[in-house]
Amino acid sequence: MISRIDHVSIAVRDQEKAEHFFRVILGAIDGVGASDPATKFFWQLFSLGDLSRLEIISPTEDGSFLDGFLRDREGGVHHITLQTPDLGKAMAHLETHGVPFFGYNEYPGGVWKEIFIHPRHAFGVLIQIAEFEAADWLSSKVKLPPETRWQVDRTEKGAILTFAHPGGGKVSLNLNRGELQKLIESLQKASA
Repeated sequence: MISRIDHVSIAVRDQEKAEHFFRVILGAIDGVGASDPATKFFWQLFSLGDLSRLEIISPTEDGSFLDGFLRDREGGVHHITLQTPDLGKAMAHLETHGVPFFGYNEYPGGVWKEIFIHPRHAFGVLIQIAEFEAADWLSSKVKLPPETRWQVDRTEKGAILTFAHPGGGKVSLNLNRGELQKLIESLQKASA
């Protein structure tokens, strides 16, 4: 039902200050971001280190759904987003187990479908379950070009093998010549 944790969302009053902290001080890399006039908030995704993702959200005007959450604080963890390959099946699974959910939303073109589980039904945590392609929401700095599943770059002592990660992004292995030779032998055996 759940493929992985996609991101943790942090609600803040001061988007610029929060982005500076995560980008400049902690080294986060910008992903996509946008304003949603209907719900009066702005969101910005960031990638950190091993493909971990963080979303910073903030109200853009009074009347945002974030007003109550930020009433007595500068910010805090708002929700955790879990990725599913099939939101319809996830919803049926939750219904079978008597877990209520709310807020079904589908963005134009089906690029993002979502529901939420209220904290009272999820041990104090707001859970967002969404169906989407993870790589669509990442900066090109942290992913391989479309249709590229791997890349090999020669180094002085061997090579760096970079693979597309199923959660979007990429993962790299720095291999010395001995490790490269073992890999070649293993690939030859596997393809024989």
